[in-house]
Amino acid sequence: MTLRASVRRAAIVLLSAVTIVGIFAAPAQAGSWDSSLTNVGPNYESRRWYQPSSSTGTTIKFTGCTGGNTVVNVTLYKVVNNFPDTDYTKAAFTKCFQSRTSTSTGNWNDHGAGDYYFVVNDGGGSYVSVRYLVVSY
Repeated sequence: MTLRASVRRAAIVLLSAVTIVGIFAAPAQAGSWDSSLTNVGPNYESRRWYQPSSSTGTTIKFTGCTGGNTVVNVTLYKVVNNFPDTDYTKAAFTKCFQSRTSTSTGNWNDHGAGDYYFVVNDGGGSYVSVRYLVVSY
């Protein structure tokens, strides 16, 4: 009986240790970068970043927008060598114009590994400044 109880206790301790490690293990590391924009015109292209394929997709956040309009359109692009780059859904950011701390967020699904960038007011619009922006992928 004591051997069985010892094995059972050891199994419970091992299972508890594995559970605790699983709870505190960091999730897969996602990438991100932050910046600001000052008086950028229509068709402004952001810096490029490499995004490994992941299930998290891409999130772009603008905080504290100012400019000639109360909307800034943001389009995500994927670089395609020797062909036109692929564009994805355009996000209309409006909330970021409400105050210096108001944030607008655009979310795009995972489109596979590759180099990406975003374009501000793709195809026209006014100049815009963004106090703080974050791109997460």
